[in-house]
Amino acid sequence: MPDTPALPDFLQKITPFSDLGPALARLPRPWVFTNGVFDVLHRGHVLYLAQARALGGSLIVGLNTDSSVRRLGKGDDRPLNAEGDRAVVMASQGAVDLVTWFAEDTPEALIAHIRPDVLVKGGDYDMARLPETRLVESWGGRALALPFVSGYSTTALVRKIRASSAG
Repeated sequence: MPDTPALPDFLQKITPFSDLGPALARLPRPWVFTNGVFDVLHRGHVLYLAQARALGGSLIVGLNTDSSVRRLGKGDDRPLNAEGDRAVVMASQGAVDLVTWFAEDTPEALIAHIRPDVLVKGGDYDMARLPETRLVESWGGRALALPFVSGYSTTALVRKIRASSAG
């Protein structure tokens, strides 16, 4: 009878808020932080994560909890994948060094706790209007938007799937 394989090492990247201190202490700096729902990971996400990771020594991803996703107004059936499942998929990405969650409407409290050196968002965000930008800049960090990879959207993908199953 073959041995059961061990769980993959990447699961160790998933870190609850209460354990962030020791986990962060092991990560090389500068720390790059990004956040989002990342409900159905697609090409746009993967390219974005790789570009974000290239900006520093470690990439930290803050995922919206299921309850915060529902408050975003993305649809009654979103997220499609539960937060634990989204965390596993995100942790499997080579560009990602740590995955955690935030339950609030914005990641400000999580960012204040982590104090990343770089905040990254997709190009569809106006960085000057985000309170997170001012927060990161208050300790000397920088905030930037990466170019948006057009043609890739989880919301559009969900719409396409619904349309094809309805027809």
